[in-house]
Amino acid sequence: MLDSPSKMKNNILILYLLHKMDLPLTISQIEQVLLNYMNYFTLQEAIQDLLDIKYIESNKERNLLRYIITEDGFQSLKYFEKSIPSEIRDIINKYILENRNHVKRDYETIASYFKQLDSDDYIVKCALYEDDIMLMEINISVVSINQAKLICENWENNITKLYASILKDLITTKNHG
Repeated sequence: MLDSPSKMKNNILILYLLHKMDLPLTISQIEQVLLNYMNYFTLQEAIQDLLDIKYIESNKERNLLRYIITEDGFQSLKYFEKSIPSEIRDIINKYILENRNHVKRDYETIASYFKQLDSDDYIVKCALYEDDIMLMEINISVVSINQAKLICENWENNITKLYASILKDLITTKNHG
């Protein structure tokens, strides 16, 4: 796979985490687990090595770079997975069990904004997905970047409450009179 045994071990740990999480991860999400086994610079180098040999891919989404294992990376992992000590696999698996839903929720909740070309207004796009199915999407025009940022923050921090409230209001029959 790669030159030195420690380089190979670091690459296998990254591939293992990405495969087991089964969701694209940001560098900070990878760091939360793997900085216990390698330093920051080694991790960055390993990520770059894996990108170079196409064992992982990166996608930019919502201004975040996320990494996912490729089929070639998975094939290599299958061959080398047993080289990861069982204690480390157990720690990674426990982290995934405890954090996958949080990572998935973060990945499925979208709040972004951009400036309209023909005016000074901003468009805020808020969306909620579950297993690649869009549950809700709202586009709002606002007059300031501060409003746009606040809406994004409130959407991400209160998504469960907002979704339930909006849905309830939309499906409730009102008597007009």
